[in-house]
Amino acid sequence: MKKILAGVDIGNSSTEVAIASVEGDHAEFLSQHLVKTTGIKGTIDNVKGIRRALQEAAKKAGIELKDIDLIRLNDAVPVIGDLAMDLISETIITESSMIGHNPDTPGGAGLGVGVTILINELFEVEEKDQDYIAVIPKSFDYEWVAQRLNQAESKGISITGAIVQKDDGVLIHNRLNKKIPIVDEVALIEKVPLLKLAAVEVALPGHVIRTLSNPYGLSTVFQLDPDQTIQIALVAKALVGNRSAVVIRTPQGEVVERKIEAGRIILIGTNNQQLEVSINDGAEAIMNTYEKLEMLDTLADVRGETGTNVGGMFNGLRHDLAELTGQLSNEITISDFLAVDAVIPTSISGAMAGELSMESGVALASMVKTDKVPVQRVASLLEKEIGIAVEVGGVEAEMAICGALTTPGTRKPIVILDMGGGSTDAAMMNKAGKITSSHLAGAGDMVTMLINSELALGDKELAEKIKKYPLGKVLSLFHMQLEDGTMLFSETPFPPYTFGKVVIREEQDLTPLSSKVSMEKIREIRRSAKRRVFVTNALRALKRVIPTGNLKHLSFVAMVGGSALDFEIPQMLTEELGKYGIVAGFANIRGTEGPRNAVATGLVLSSVRIGHEVLK
Repeated sequence: MKKILAGVDIGNSSTEVAIASVEGDHAEFLSQHLVKTTGIKGTIDNVKGIRRALQEAAKKAGIELKDIDLIRLNDAVPVIGDLAMDLISETIITESSMIGHNPDTPGGAGLGVGVTILINELFEVEEKDQDYIAVIPKSFDYEWVAQRLNQAESKGISITGAIVQKDDGVLIHNRLNKKIPIVDEVALIEKVPLLKLAAVEVALPGHVIRTLSNPYGLSTVFQLDPDQTIQIALVAKALVGNRSAVVIRTPQGEVVERKIEAGRIILIGTNNQQLEVSINDGAEAIMNTYEKLEMLDTLADVRGETGTNVGGMFNGLRHDLAELTGQLSNEITISDFLAVDAVIPTSISGAMAGELSMESGVALASMVKTDKVPVQRVASLLEKEIGIAVEVGGVEAEMAICGALTTPGTRKPIVILDMGGGSTDAAMMNKAGKITSSHLAGAGDMVTMLINSELALGDKELAEKIKKYPLGKVLSLFHMQLEDGTMLFSETPFPPYTFGKVVIREEQDLTPLSSKVSMEKIREIRRSAKRRVFVTNALRALKRVIPTGNLKHLSFVAMVGGSALDFEIPQMLTEELGKYGIVAGFANIRGTEGPRNAVATGLVLSSVRIGHEVLK
């Protein structure tokens, strides 16, 4: 007797459905569909998305929703995607002694050293043999300013640079008889200390400053002793890579790098083995401590030191999940986590032009272990709403193996790597059909978070696009430089708003980026984030499913999941796994679907125990 089955794979980012007609040990797949997951994976908010996916898949199959006899859901363990990033250090400037930013159009070029003075007080100076840096608030018009500076020069007053509040640097510079470096767009110009020794440096277009970003350059300009040079080195660090900068020497001014007590992580084993590690030690030390615990015991839970950033993060995570699942927060435990080093752009306390300092930090992704209540609640609610029998199928990684075995050219034994939005899973099936699997925190969502943070975008959707698509730079109406250096010529003109901009090359559209970061830097950050998360987690996951724990004992790995469709990740993993003699490639589920739909397909096939003898 024919039955119609639907497999539903609830993921962190997407929900996939596969519908098949099953008779005995024979299955014919009728359709599949993918929608964005509604709510956090494994919670009742998912029902809305599942219904929509089932309706669309039924429509594609030419059947009614009520014709489906059984729906099988994956055992969806919630992975909290609200990842935490903790600062390890912070730069603070007291007595505001630095301006270092990149206005689009600073004026002139070179280095000027002198005493700061307001433009309207220039003619009142008593020391004619002193060099001056003019400070120009926005109330002064650029033509009047240029005329004033020319008059001062003709009277023998030496002006060696200027600090301007408005975007007038080039306009002033073009009208000067004696050219000087001008830094403009300094928002908080009222914070600039007057009658203090200052240095202004502007580099030529396409170049970066050299003197003020060098601690020894600063010590030369300000005649500092070795102790003072050590202290001001942090100013130089914050100015690296800028086209223009101002440093003002104030006797009581100082720049300090403060270590933030981010807190300690306490790892608890099943046999009450406990290990502690400080967030300040960085991601490598944290993951090494985790590995040490795994050698002695199995991770049972992770806690953060009370009253610290990391303690707040883990407590907040438990609280959120307790609300979602209706459990008590002390019943929820963390079964896995991934820590990666991150660079976090942070506003410098005491800066005058909104400067950012790239501070070191740690990003954490956590997987929360709950009982089967959440997904059972999803199944019960779905069954009640649509009137069709719903059951919870097997573990995701095991279902993914059943689906992956429908790839032409595969057989047992097989190892798969399932890379999604919230978790990276690995599973191994031996010749006897026995499956071992691992389920680890950290995947596509964590990569998006790192890109969003390290490029200071403040826009998760934009970060997601940067992760998914390659870049280009529009050089003219008809040609674009691609990120690999090749030139693309277009028969139709590019949109005017993309001219001169770095763009995200989506399938049907170009999205310009307003950031001043170069295409090369964006590409480097994107690739680094993918390596830190996917390569690290792929190696962790595979080591856990091999009986010997030695990657060299593997010969072939099939990649499945949404992230296996990425334009870079499969190549990165193929390259990394190749070092261990492993052949890696992405699966082609049922010979038609590529790496997508493995779990949904596996949920259908595992219910009828037919291996991968599948009719397309």
